[in-house]
Amino acid sequence: MRDAFQAFFQCVGIFFVIYMIGYASFLFLSVTVGTSTLYSSKRKNLLKNELTKDYYIPVSIIVPAHNESVTIEATIRSLLALEYKLYEIVIVDDGSTDDTAKVIQEAFKMRRIIRPIQKRVPCTTEEAVFESQEQKVNITLIQKKNGGKSDALNMGINASRYPYFICIDADSVLQYDSLEKVVRPILEEDNLIAVGGVVRPCNGAEIKDGHVIKYQLPKKLVPCMQVLEYDRSFLASRILFDKFNGSIIISGAFGLFRKNIVIDAGGYDRSTMGEDMELIVKLHVFCRKNNIPYRIRYAADAVCWTQVPENLKDLFKQRRRWHIGLFQSMLSHREMLANPKFGMVGFISYIYFLVYELLSPYIEVFGVLTMILAFIIDFINVPFMILFLGIYVVYSSMMSLTAFFARIHTIDMKLSVYDGLKAIGLCAVEVSFLRFALAWVRMTSLIGYRSKKAKWGRIERKKINFK
Repeated sequence: MRDAFQAFFQCVGIFFVIYMIGYASFLFLSVTVGTSTLYSSKRKNLLKNELTKDYYIPVSIIVPAHNESVTIEATIRSLLALEYKLYEIVIVDDGSTDDTAKVIQEAFKMRRIIRPIQKRVPCTTEEAVFESQEQKVNITLIQKKNGGKSDALNMGINASRYPYFICIDADSVLQYDSLEKVVRPILEEDNLIAVGGVVRPCNGAEIKDGHVIKYQLPKKLVPCMQVLEYDRSFLASRILFDKFNGSIIISGAFGLFRKNIVIDAGGYDRSTMGEDMELIVKLHVFCRKNNIPYRIRYAADAVCWTQVPENLKDLFKQRRRWHIGLFQSMLSHREMLANPKFGMVGFISYIYFLVYELLSPYIEVFGVLTMILAFIIDFINVPFMILFLGIYVVYSSMMSLTAFFARIHTIDMKLSVYDGLKAIGLCAVEVSFLRFALAWVRMTSLIGYRSKKAKWGRIERKKINFK
């Protein structure tokens, strides 16, 4: 029996060494490529090697909202502050039970109009349509029965007037030049059907007319650790996948899409909780099956500031929803797995998200439980285990800090010495404690998920510090 246990733990140990080497190698490569890309972009900007601002593509900005009375006005005002000419704002109030619609109507002097909306993608019927033409651009508010975020986005697509649309969450703020920068790839190359932007936590930031006039790390530990997590994620894998048209997720907080392709593909899937990833994977499948030349890009300098959860309860709720959405998307489009028809998307992107995103919480929790069992029955080399975990924490922390400080430097933000030391001190906590806590939440997320798959995720909102 002892020999069998020993063989088992040896096999588990070998598996985890291979697993961690694979993850560490990918993380190192992606952060290196991401940092290099950011610095290259900064040099081009300094040399004024950019498209002039005389070129504009008409864009509809869609804002789905459900009980967002606390943040919705600041979000809309940030959109009005954008340095861009040809756009409209479409807000879809998806059956809010608070005074979201009232706040919008009073703040922007909306008037009710009679306007039929053609249903080119499926969504529930509108109950009322309001419009304001007294602002910089046209603002439309649509009230409808609750149907979920995907349904609200489909309504926004149906009501939009322009050939491209942007989706932005109702608790988010676009930087003053974000629309110009997220549109730029459309002008630079043909066959572009979607562009993703960068999402950064705005907790602790002070924003005026779309400009960040003061930036500091959040005072609370939970959102502070998410700043490090977000910067690592958006700097790393998304820039690397962009190099070979391998992006299979654009954050629901900030993404640009070509409307006719999205409509032809059927719009957002109303049965999923991860509408952002599901749409991108669907677009890959639709274009490949119909032999449509396409490109999906990532604009590393187009920034959207969003609120992140400030307590563990809301964070766990958010990540549970994200993991369910990931599972639904990968299950629905499992034909992509190692399928030559999908090229590197099927062989690299899909496999990465399968192994290091969807299955990772099960692998990591199993690894922790195995170490505990091995320790109990005295089958583990404790000094080696501590050394292995220490190397993992230090290495991952270095990657997180590289991404964080590269992002700060390349967008010319000033960071206090205190915040710099705070980031250094918290990175190890984020990599060790928060990562494994979230792994447990994600591992248990699929229990009873079917009964909640159409519901909006609710987290506590606070007023955005926007002037």
